[in-house]
Amino acid sequence: MANEVCFRTLESAAPWKLDEYRKAGGYEMLTKILKEQTPPDEIIEQVKISGLRGRGGAGFPTGLKWSFINRTAPGDKYVVCNSDEGEPGTFKDRDILRYNPHQLIEGMIICGYVIGAASGYNYIRGEFWEPYERFEEALEEAREAGLLGNNILDSGFDFELHSHLGGGAYICGEETALLESIEGKKGQPRFKPPFPAMFGLYGKPTVINNTETLASIPVILSQGGEWFRDLGVENSGGSKLFSISGNVNKPGNYEIPMGTPFSELLELAGGMRDGRKLKAVIPGGSSSPVIPGEQMMQLNMDYDSIQNAGSMLGSGAVIVIDDSHCMVKILERLSYFYYEESCGQCTPCREGTGWMYRVVRRIEHGQGRMEDLELLDDVAAKIAGRTICALGDAAAGPVASFVKHFREEFEYHIKHGKCMV
Repeated sequence: MANEVCFRTLESAAPWKLDEYRKAGGYEMLTKILKEQTPPDEIIEQVKISGLRGRGGAGFPTGLKWSFINRTAPGDKYVVCNSDEGEPGTFKDRDILRYNPHQLIEGMIICGYVIGAASGYNYIRGEFWEPYERFEEALEEAREAGLLGNNILDSGFDFELHSHLGGGAYICGEETALLESIEGKKGQPRFKPPFPAMFGLYGKPTVINNTETLASIPVILSQGGEWFRDLGVENSGGSKLFSISGNVNKPGNYEIPMGTPFSELLELAGGMRDGRKLKAVIPGGSSSPVIPGEQMMQLNMDYDSIQNAGSMLGSGAVIVIDDSHCMVKILERLSYFYYEESCGQCTPCREGTGWMYRVVRRIEHGQGRMEDLELLDDVAAKIAGRTICALGDAAAGPVASFVKHFREEFEYHIKHGKCMV
């Protein structure tokens, strides 16, 4: 993480260690909350003021989500962290787990205190073995320090936290499929309502937040909601981690204030590789519609700017594409991913993703027909909004946007049987 705007500065050879985190002020906010028995409503209000929105892709207001839980209702309640991070192009959360796991742990404990939960689970993508080990080591350090378990810091508050390794299924990044997976079932999305706030893990009220979202909580509370809100812009409070990859000189994770121009983010990433021309940008992970390069250079990195341009900020995974790439070839790869990762529960997604992949594939391999472009639009339209979860939309959006913005490349493929570039 290149900037210390929200994530604590840890200048150390081993920043993931408890001692190093505490040197940077770690667990001070948790200690203050438990010592003073801060009313949960006050904490929720600060999170609402901060304008923090879910950093996993949906962008739902975090404070509002927490307020849905009736903390005084009898029975168990749960905090669940979504560290599955299966969206192609996204790689920020694994770095939080690797280098700053205690900030996430502190955020989850605070969330547990707010909603009256005694247990939490961090659902980690199965391929993330090093991040998983780091997080497990951090959990053990926190337990030994009396920060987890029974009667934390002699406050009377009990909270235990567990890791749960996923099996590498993209669909388990969807919050209800994730809950099914933790429960030992096949990872398939649930019908909603009921929503997890009412019927979540094991049928109990549950808050599910992304890794970056929960890890932002300690600093927001220590500095104040207004401080965080004012880092960003209206309707997009705070700073955010952006994973920028593709044809840039310095791909990586960069923390910048929301509303920062894309041109500045591109400059942070070292500019275009080999000095080539920017052709297109996928601004929020592979599921977000593509934006032509010239248009993207005029946009800011916040929810409203990207949405008004016809795409979405998503998880903040920025994929930069230069003019040496064939957009048909890229779409073939993307459509194959969603075809393979569909859980098969919904007919439009199960059948439609296969249709789109096969049509794009035959265009790429010189067997396309002009009517295939209308067919792709038609199939995408019949998938979007007709599935239990958002994977159908995630598959349809890129197809429709690629054909819309780069139609001439698809037509060239059909006419000449080869790439335009």
